Amino acid sequence: MKKCVFFDRDGIVNKHPGPGYVERWEDFVLLPEFAAVLRTVLGLGYEAVVVTNQRGIAKGVVPMKEVERMHSNLRALLEKEHNLKLLDILYCPHHEGECNCRKPKPGMLLEAAKRHGLDLKASWMIGDDERDVEAGRRAGCRTVLVGPLDIKTLADVHVSSMVELQSRIANVLSLS
Repeated sequence: MKKCVFFDRDGIVNKHPGPGYVERWEDFVLLPEFAAVLRTVLGLGYEAVVVTNQRGIAKGVVPMKEVERMHSNLRALLEKEHNLKLLDILYCPHHEGECNCRKPKPGMLLEAAKRHGLDLKASWMIGDDERDVEAGRRAGCRTVLVGPLDIKTLADVHVSSMVELQSRIANVLSLS
């Protein structure tokens, strides 16, 4: 079984849109720190999977086809410009309470593990919200919260920003 680092999308992979949603690829801004973190993760022998709640689909704000286009373009961008590959991208298109995949439920992580033979106990979940931490913990992963250090978290590791994570990711993963 393979070890994996799961990444939330908005705020970790790409610039968080603030209130609202990233509604189209043209508004999707890849964080350079994510590419650097991903390079380290892959270099240390981990797989990488993005797991993201996309309630904008359920609300009718973002068409599912556009989310899929964004994810296809993200994969192409990472491969073409950075020579980096994601194993998978899973998203939850539902409102809260409608499914088992919406974080903080662990459904997307469990599905990725099943699809790809991932060892969740040897894996990590990185996100910018306590929902990400809870999903990771419920799946059996270790967790990293990226966000202000004055907020309370159950994460195994808490860093203030993607810049800090970039400088610490190799040491964080060595805690496994």
